[in-house]
Amino acid sequence: MAHTGEKSFECTECHKTFSRSYILRVHLKTHTGEKPYECTVCLKTFSQSSGLRTHLKTHTGEKPFECTECHQKFSASGNLETHLKTHTGEKPFECAVCLKTFSQSGGLRAHLKTHTEKKSFECTKCHKTFSGSDVLRSHLKTHKGEKPFECAVCHKTFSTSSHLRTHLRTHTGEKPFECAVCLKTFAHK
Repeated sequence: MAHTGEKSFECTECHKTFSRSYILRVHLKTHTGEKPYECTVCLKTFSQSSGLRTHLKTHTGEKPFECTECHQKFSASGNLETHLKTHTGEKPFECAVCLKTFSQSGGLRAHLKTHTEKKSFECTKCHKTFSGSDVLRSHLKTHKGEKPFECAVCHKTFSTSSHLRTHLRTHTGEKPFECAVCLKTFAHK
C-alpha cells in the first residue's frame, strides 16, 4: 500500500493526527508517561529512543551543534535552538499572572511556581523565602559575594544571570516594560 501523506491516525487523548501508526504509538507515550528507554550510565529514562540517543551525548561529551554567534556547542539541536533565543531576545512564553516573559517553556513553568507554591525554602541569613532550593541556592550567592556572571561589554560581574540580563539593558538601551496607560517604556519592571 502506497503512503498518501494523509494524517489518518488520531490520538484519542488530544486528537492530534499522524501519518503513520508507529508515530502515533510513540506520541501516545507522552500521555501515558511510559519511558521504556533507560540510560545505562545515569538511569534516566526516555519515552523515545531518539531522546536516549541525544542524552547519551551528555556522557560522551559529543557536542556537534554549534552556535554561529558565540560558538558555544550543544549535544542536541533543540538545545541550540533554545540557546539562539538568548541572542535574538525572543521570549515567547508569557506568565499570565505578572506578564514576565521567558525564552523557554521550562523557565515559565519554574516561574509559575512562584505564584502558586508555598515558599518553604528560607535563607538563613536574611529569612527571605523561596519556592525552590535552586532559587535559594542562587540567592545565597548574593550573601557570599560570588559573582560568576560577567558582562562582556564592561566586565562588571553579577551574582545571578538575571541581574546580568537586566544590566545588559544599560548597554543595549532595551526597554521591554511598557506602561499600559501612557505606553512609556522602561528598562526595569
